[in-house]
Amino acid sequence: MDAPPLTSQRRPFSVKLWPPSKNTRETLVERMMRNLTSESIFTRKYGSLSPEEAEENAKRIEDEAFMTANQHYEKEPDGDGGSAVQLYAKECSKLILEVLKKGPKGKDEKLPTSDSAKASRGTFFDISKGQRAFIEAEEAEELLRPLKDPENSFTKICFSNRSFGLGAARVAEPILISLKHQLKDVDLSDFIAGRPETEALEVMSIFSAALEGSVLNSLNLSDNALGEKGVRAFGALLKTQSQLEELYLMNDGISEEAACAVCELIPSTEKLRVLHFHNNMTGDEGAIAIAEVVKCSSLLEDFRCSSTRIGSDGGVALSEALENCIHLTKLDLRDNMFGVEAGVSLSKALSKHANLTEVYLSYLNLEDEGAIAIANILKETALSLTVLEMAGNDITAEAAPALSACIAAKSLLTKLNLAENELKDEGAIQIGKALQKGHEQLTEVDLSTNSIRRAGARFLAQVVVQKPGFKLLNIDGNFISEDGIDEVKSVFKKSPEMLASLDENDPEGGDEDEEDEEGEGEGEADEGELESKLKKLEVGEE
Repeated sequence: MDAPPLTSQRRPFSVKLWPPSKNTRETLVERMMRNLTSESIFTRKYGSLSPEEAEENAKRIEDEAFMTANQHYEKEPDGDGGSAVQLYAKECSKLILEVLKKGPKGKDEKLPTSDSAKASRGTFFDISKGQRAFIEAEEAEELLRPLKDPENSFTKICFSNRSFGLGAARVAEPILISLKHQLKDVDLSDFIAGRPETEALEVMSIFSAALEGSVLNSLNLSDNALGEKGVRAFGALLKTQSQLEELYLMNDGISEEAACAVCELIPSTEKLRVLHFHNNMTGDEGAIAIAEVVKCSSLLEDFRCSSTRIGSDGGVALSEALENCIHLTKLDLRDNMFGVEAGVSLSKALSKHANLTEVYLSYLNLEDEGAIAIANILKETALSLTVLEMAGNDITAEAAPALSACIAAKSLLTKLNLAENELKDEGAIQIGKALQKGHEQLTEVDLSTNSIRRAGARFLAQVVVQKPGFKLLNIDGNFISEDGIDEVKSVFKKSPEMLASLDENDPEGGDEDEEDEEGEGEGEADEGELESKLKKLEVGEE
């Protein structure tokens, strides 16, 4: 059941570090094999493994680390994959050390497989690893056999990444019926991919009926091209869910009608803490329906409604609904068409959100008026803000004083993204001055494509290079002269990896009389960069 292609009004250039390629994963396995067999402080202490044993363990470790990081990436708000790469490396390092501490296995001892490792956890049953695949009745019987064990204690199941046909669904049906009263978390994302609509709807109805009456904490129905028909196919399940704490409906082709169906079918969202509604075709009328769900979700902490084709009217409705969500910590409304009016309305809602830590408001057409209204409010609230993104909003230097005052007040800020605006040197220097004092936790700043020139680029570089944990300054796509580029690179002479690529910089661009305006650039990351990160993998006792 294929979703119609979803397009939005503007799409930023983005750096993707995840997922790693097959070659990168194989290279990491080889590197871990060397860690397990070659002499080191750890192998001297615990003993080294044979090549065969090392290979089996390295493959298992990489597989488990990839699964853990990939699950994190799917829920990662900014979606660039950077934190997934870090988690991937960290998990590999931790698991290598665990293997070494156990020492070499005896001849008759079997190495644990990924499946047995998962089963040993006891509460989480997951068939999502590996390539996406169609499954029919025979394979379903084999895959789902552990769920038939009357003594199993599974409370969480993940059937994602496997496309269930009717035969497989009928195999799953009695199993789910027998389990539904012990289940708390159900992930059915991407589980009918490529199926004809009639079959897909019947499969969804079977799963829905089987799980009807379960008391779930978390339900993930993402990546299923639901539309209104799909939402209603899950009606039996949705109507019985009054205790949900997490609901994921991302990339589901949810239109206005489908959004209304969601609002109609779910009896209560009083306990909802996480609602992710990314990449749908909801529009204004659909947003008004979703706003009704949000309005009744007073405990909401994490709300994502990005890339959903919402305009001014829908933006105003959502903003007003968000005023009730005083516990909000993460807000992601990126890539919609709010405009100035909805931006001003959103600023009023933000005044109620003292606990915000991450705010993603890029590509909302806020312009200066909307950006200033939001910055003025955030300055006075959200004292623990760590991430602020307002890229692609047609923000000029006129809004820079308000933005700078807001940024200066956020001493815990780790990531700032103001890319694809028109701040120029004047605005960039003001932003740089706001970051000068404090901001010791700052790791990433992106002012790419802001018509910045030599003075602004140099000043930004001089400010951020002083931060103890700083990782990346992105000032690509600006108008920095050749001399300016040399100066910036000189600032980062001892740590060139902290300066993103400047391949898209245009030293001859812009107006002649703006030669000393400032900018920041956006970096390119490719498989080589990912490789370099993973090459630093070390075994650590953490």
